[in-house]
Amino acid sequence: MAEMMKGNIAIAEAAVRAGVRLYAGYPITPSSEIMEYLSWRLPEIGGAFVQAESELAGINMVYGGSSCGVRVLTASSGPGISLKQEGISVLSDEELPALVINVVRYGNGLGTLFSSQCDYLRETRGGGNGDYRCIVLCPSSI
Repeated sequence: MAEMMKGNIAIAEAAVRAGVRLYAGYPITPSSEIMEYLSWRLPEIGGAFVQAESELAGINMVYGGSSCGVRVLTASSGPGISLKQEGISVLSDEELPALVINVVRYGNGLGTLFSSQCDYLRETRGGGNGDYRCIVLCPSSI
């Protein structure tokens, strides 16, 4: 029988089943559920969970883990992803794999569609330094 899960929990469990063994990140809503779930799930399977002191520290730990061949994950939301951009640029430049999840905060209160798509534009156009493009998967419930 199928099990009903919240989206963030389903993402976290899917990452575990895909082989992620290191999570490093800093709590920020609406992505905190991923972090909470992995805080007990990864140690249960011999993985490592690190609550970093900042978004910058989290992405640099992800960079280090990926450099060592570990399947790595971090998750955040809009402003946290902005802080991670330099680290994402380095990962891309060094061609190191990492799963970076952006749980988007929909809407900005300004009443325009374009500015509420700023996370999408940043992720699909390469948000940091250098000329790179990331693979972006955008699941939808529609």
